[in-house]
Amino acid sequence: MYRSEYLDVQGKNMHTLVFCPEGPGPHPGLVIAQHLPVAHEGLEKDPFTIDVGERYAAAGYVCAIPFLFHWWPEDEDVAVKREGFRDDWTVADLTVAHTFLVGMDSVDAGHIGIVGHCWGGRVAWLGACSNVGFQASIICYGGRVKAAFADAGTPPIDLARQIKCPVMGVFGNDDQGPSPEDVDDYEAALNQAGVPNEFHRYDGAGHGFQDAGKPERYRHEQSEDAWARQIAFLDRLLK
Repeated sequence: MYRSEYLDVQGKNMHTLVFCPEGPGPHPGLVIAQHLPVAHEGLEKDPFTIDVGERYAAAGYVCAIPFLFHWWPEDEDVAVKREGFRDDWTVADLTVAHTFLVGMDSVDAGHIGIVGHCWGGRVAWLGACSNVGFQASIICYGGRVKAAFADAGTPPIDLARQIKCPVMGVFGNDDQGPSPEDVDDYEAALNQAGVPNEFHRYDGAGHGFQDAGKPERYRHEQSEDAWARQIAFLDRLLK
């Protein structure tokens, strides 16, 4: 249901998975920012990454999932990647992925969003800050939005005024990364910046509660409710 593309980012090949819905389109598009636990070793090694792409494609979206860890060898230790992750590199990656979608005949170039889970949730916030071409953003339990990364740039939360699209947040109240207090700060930053937003917080759910491949974290009822809300949000803004 998906194919691989290799996109040039500053002279480096960025593996990107492309998921397409049925029919010729044009369809709305999504850039999907991967989560961290397994996908840092390669997109196709992570069942959750595939599941997310398939879900959104089934809902009618052309999805591009860029491999944001292409700056390192795939077998590099995750701690090295985590500590060396740079927002300037990530913005470059997202710009290339967005441009790729814009150039597809099957994509409605005026209706493209960005979504992400876990590590990708922070990336989705950053993407909304850095590219006015995104018409919607969904942050699913993204941590470290209040932190600067290795390039010592501005923490994404302080860039909220640059966001020009509505934002949805999906969080578990048992999570500590981000904690409920962090989520309060996210919401306050968006409100102060005048960014339209809706946050959904789930009792009995912690970090990664939408990942069915992690039984210890997965919460079916909360997850399915969140998926329905995510797709409804995107449909309202992008279709």
